[in-house]
Amino acid sequence: MKFGIVVFPGSNCDRDIYDALVYDLKQDVTMLWHKEKDLSAFTPDDCIVLPGGFSYGDYLRTGAIARFSPIMQSVVDFAAKGGKVLGICNGFQILCETHLLPGVLLRNNNQQYICKNVFIKNNKGEIFKIPIAHGEGRYYATEDILDQLEANQQILFRYCDEVGKIVPEANPNGSARNIAGICNKDRTIFGMMPHPERACSPVLGNTDGKKIFKILFDKVMEEVPG
Repeated sequence: MKFGIVVFPGSNCDRDIYDALVYDLKQDVTMLWHKEKDLSAFTPDDCIVLPGGFSYGDYLRTGAIARFSPIMQSVVDFAAKGGKVLGICNGFQILCETHLLPGVLLRNNNQQYICKNVFIKNNKGEIFKIPIAHGEGRYYATEDILDQLEANQQILFRYCDEVGKIVPEANPNGSARNIAGICNKDRTIFGMMPHPERACSPVLGNTDGKKIFKILFDKVMEEVPG
């Protein structure tokens, strides 16, 4: 499996995800400039990563300009063929703007940028401490879409407290149903606001991010030390 990391003007987490994948998770990674269109080197077994940051300065709306980058049509085509796509923070916003994932990311309910460690929980009840850093992380979708996400088990992670309770007090941005990350029905496209790449190195005192990558890409990373 190979990973391709798309770099947009304003991306500032592209090196973070590169270092996590290469040095902490021992993966094969290629950097992709946003003006590139050729993804022929990648197969459906590979993954394209849309990193966090402020693509195009977020001047219009988060992810709204990046969706028109030359590479994004290739990413859409890649996803249509079953290729894996991971969007983190700004990358999640871009996936929603591109309609590869449903819903939208709105301004945090406190109208402030938030940067801190939070706890998230998956469907198996496992709890992870992962950093967040965003101003527009409030996931919103219609009740019908939210119900579909629930029914199809497409909600990957929810904000919770340190003992795993999914309560309003643990929701840092006001996301609907405490949603921190979702996937498509085929479980090939993943979007999440927390930054697992910032929790992969022992130097940082937290390696819960490795567990997140193992959940998303279990067949590839099953041999990666925790």
